[in-house]
Amino acid sequence: MLTRRHFIVTSAALFSSQAISLPTSAEAATQSQKWAAWDAQVTPLDYDPATSNPWGLHPRFLPARVEANPGLTPGSIHVDAVARYIYHIQPDGTAMRYGVAIGKGDLYIPGTYTIRVKKKWPSWTPTKAMIKREPHKYKQHENGMAPGPQNPLGSRAFYLYKGSRDTYLRIHGTPNPGSIGSQASSGCVRMVMAHINGLYPHVATGSTATLYPKRVTYTS
Repeated sequence: MLTRRHFIVTSAALFSSQAISLPTSAEAATQSQKWAAWDAQVTPLDYDPATSNPWGLHPRFLPARVEANPGLTPGSIHVDAVARYIYHIQPDGTAMRYGVAIGKGDLYIPGTYTIRVKKKWPSWTPTKAMIKREPHKYKQHENGMAPGPQNPLGSRAFYLYKGSRDTYLRIHGTPNPGSIGSQASSGCVRMVMAHINGLYPHVATGSTATLYPKRVTYTS
């Protein structure tokens, strides 16, 4: 039977141990504080989506509101692989347009997908196919990579599904904004992190994302 004295002594020892093992400042920071700090790190000072361009992008890849093609569902996403644009359709018949990078070669897989998951500052693990294809690049990360500004998925990610199946294709931020406008990824659609941060809260889970073939433009 535990006596009251034993309980007090045991409790005091526990609290004493906790007091000695003080957490570091990084451990004490909340997830939201870390996210806010990272967001500030990847967002230009005095950021204006339409004009801020420390990445040296062609001006056409900066965010712009444009007229949407008729008949498209508000909230849906459309990726033009020819012009390297992503469009988010608005209820008023316009679309927010951003520059993107797409998958290189036959790694870009056109189709219509459902965004079933969206994440802020996601972790990342390369697929087995990626590791087999480029072991020198991906083998070191086979157990995953923690979130942060250097993570390949960047600050935000939309996870593309076919029915209930995760395709492992993503629309995501990138720590390599210089790739925007090119074919550079292992199949995913890349965006500037500041751009996808602005888009993220306006995209609902359950929305569709259509990736057009490389020979078909969004405006055709």
